[in-house]
Amino acid sequence: MGPQTDSSAGGSERDLVSEMPGARKDQVDVVVIGSGAGGAPVATTLAEAGARVVVLEKGPWYTVGDFSHDEVALCRRDFFRPYPYAGHEPHTIRKKGETKARLTNEGWVGQNVGGGTVHMSGFTYRLQESDFRLASMTGGIAGADIVDWPIALEEMLPFYDLMEARIGVSGQAGINPFEPRLRPFPLPPLRPHPSAKLVDEAAHSLGFHPFPTPRAILSQPYAGRPPCNMCGFCGDYGCENGSKSSVLASLIPRAEQTGRCRILPHSMARRILVDRDDRVQGVEYLDAQGQAQAIRARVVVVAATAIESARLLMLSKNGRFPQGLANRSGLLGKNLTYSTFGKGTGIFDRHKIIERLGKKDMELPFLLRSVQDDYWNEKSGTLLPKGGTYNFLLHHPNPINAGVRIAMDSGWALFGQPLKDRIKEYFHDELWIEFEVFGEFLPNKDSYVDLDPRVIDRYGLPVARMNTHHHPASDDVNRFNTRRGLDILEAMKPTAKSVKAWTWATTTYHLQHGTCRFGKDPETSVLDPFCQAHDVKNLYVTDGSFMPSSGGVPATPTIMANSFRVAHHLAGRFLRREIDASE
Repeated sequence: MGPQTDSSAGGSERDLVSEMPGARKDQVDVVVIGSGAGGAPVATTLAEAGARVVVLEKGPWYTVGDFSHDEVALCRRDFFRPYPYAGHEPHTIRKKGETKARLTNEGWVGQNVGGGTVHMSGFTYRLQESDFRLASMTGGIAGADIVDWPIALEEMLPFYDLMEARIGVSGQAGINPFEPRLRPFPLPPLRPHPSAKLVDEAAHSLGFHPFPTPRAILSQPYAGRPPCNMCGFCGDYGCENGSKSSVLASLIPRAEQTGRCRILPHSMARRILVDRDDRVQGVEYLDAQGQAQAIRARVVVVAATAIESARLLMLSKNGRFPQGLANRSGLLGKNLTYSTFGKGTGIFDRHKIIERLGKKDMELPFLLRSVQDDYWNEKSGTLLPKGGTYNFLLHHPNPINAGVRIAMDSGWALFGQPLKDRIKEYFHDELWIEFEVFGEFLPNKDSYVDLDPRVIDRYGLPVARMNTHHHPASDDVNRFNTRRGLDILEAMKPTAKSVKAWTWATTTYHLQHGTCRFGKDPETSVLDPFCQAHDVKNLYVTDGSFMPSSGGVPATPTIMANSFRVAHHLAGRFLRREIDASE
């Protein structure tokens, strides 16, 4: 996979790259667009296998020195996600029944090297058999465009194991009876807060099987990185310790060490170039100075998130693909899914908890308990037997978020000194135990991505418009699951009248999938089972776009595992000379 003479644009074919002003003269084997969960595994694997790789990343390249616990700078500014202003980099969104889309920064995952893995919480669950065979197991659901995956769960299991080993995941195998796996976790579980015992007792009393939540956080030294320092600032923050297993900490350094992977931050891909044989030629992008550049490649891997990858393919339309590149099926942007979400909270007297459980370890930040008994529940009586995951955790240490939440809970009656007193009580006298429900978001005809006809970004390009609709069966099962989570909280006997559902059947827009679903039939899918476009040779998509169903867990681990799977396939193609200059 070393340097080769390119002849992919000879004869009567137009050499689109050479026609670009300022185009780079070099050629690489692979250009990867996006450096997060879908991009970093394939870039690292192929570079280690000998390919010359360039990674185009739209955002900046942060280091551990850029991270802090500053809630304003990291959570309430544009550190990870852009401001939702017209002429900047917004998305737009409209829900079913609305005619006008509004500006939003929802749907952005992470504009930076490492993508959303840099500020993720790191819950590392796996999909289950029902996710891969949802159509077969349900017999179909009216109003939902569900299909079985073109691969079996067994094909993904070795790559889940590989993903966990490559990035570093802590957990305890064998205790969750519903988890499919072949090998133990590479690291033991993190130390839990003593209140995990309360969750265990309550869940067991109701017939559930609680288990330690697997986390992409180091519990011990691993691959030259230190263990977690237990600060608790994981979700919404970068790790200044390098202990969270983002691809920035775990994979990007390995890719660089090969000497064959070049990462270009502040590089905005705006068009994928193909020749008249519908074969990839390269990528046109805007560099850090806003100048148009282009680079040749034998393979292009798109991993910019389900929303942004669909947008890029739509922006890459040409005479042969007038509705978007690789879109002869008409399904590009369709079947957009997220994750349905519910949340509940129980408030406990901290001092009574200390009396019961002791003071030792009371300052640990992680509760680390999950329940998946309702992942598939045909006795639920809901419109969909496919449930989800209950993730129990302690409240986030963000002080501003706490103040806003307390004020909102009071109906905005608290302000000034009474609000300060209540915040003090919140941090010193109370223990808030919460759960989150991740559930199936059924694909349907009213949930899709297209280009907004009126709004452009700062590059003058149409922005992605999210068209969103919940299938009633998704909301039905989410309400059931949220109620079940509340049952566990109530069995823990918190302070009187303190159990509350904060939200039911809402949407987590940063968990997104499905806009380029994969399958065996080019008429009913955009990608083949190895995530190569049916219509364009050597064009791959490895973010959540490929997923036909959302699953009942956050998809980041599955996206990474699949990226390793596709990388393994691509490495084999290169070694067999199936991708070379003679194509």
